[in-house]
Amino acid sequence: MADFGFRGLDNDILDPAIVTGYAAGRTHKLTPGEKAANRVLAVGRAPVEHGFAHLRNWRILTKLRTDPARTTQLLRALLALTNLEVNR
Repeated sequence: MADFGFRGLDNDILDPAIVTGYAAGRTHKLTPGEKAANRVLAVGRAPVEHGFAHLRNWRILTKLRTDPARTTQLLRALLALTNLEVNR
């Protein structure tokens, strides 16, 4: 799932790299089905975007230089701590 900044990467109908929403143009208004699809996509993206926003509070992530396996462990620990703090 991605926002409209990644439009064009989902052009392959059989094997899309990502899923983006539908955009209205000057001459193309969104159909009710396209609007519904955009809402479903937004509902799925919202928790992820909120998680990224909370993780940005940990300034160490801007200077993090380590291998991906350790990064994953660190991000999981930071996300757990963030969730504890947010839900407090």
